[in-house]
Amino acid sequence: MATYVLLYHGGGRPDSPEENDRVMQAWGGWMGKLGANLVDGGNPTSESRTVDGSGNVSATGGDPVTGYSIIKADSLDEAVAVAKDCPIFLGPNPAKVDVYETFQAM
Repeated sequence: MATYVLLYHGGGRPDSPEENDRVMQAWGGWMGKLGANLVDGGNPTSESRTVDGSGNVSATGGDPVTGYSIIKADSLDEAVAVAKDCPIFLGPNPAKVDVYETFQAM
């Protein structure tokens, strides 16, 4: 079984407390369904900066990451199927998920 990182873009917190409760319940259900295959449920992200090899620092541009989760799956296709059910898509803003397989380097 391999490890995958799901990088979230977009989403956001719902405007009403009732909608927020519904979305948070969906997250809890999704994570519960993953069971032992959920390595790290992750967190939202906020401010960011980009650092290059010369040490230059700039504002992160483009489509910033808004959160992450780490899962185990038997294949990239299985990890993608898990990502398709992710509650990030229930947020008020358009969302997408990048799925990356990780590997042990050391």
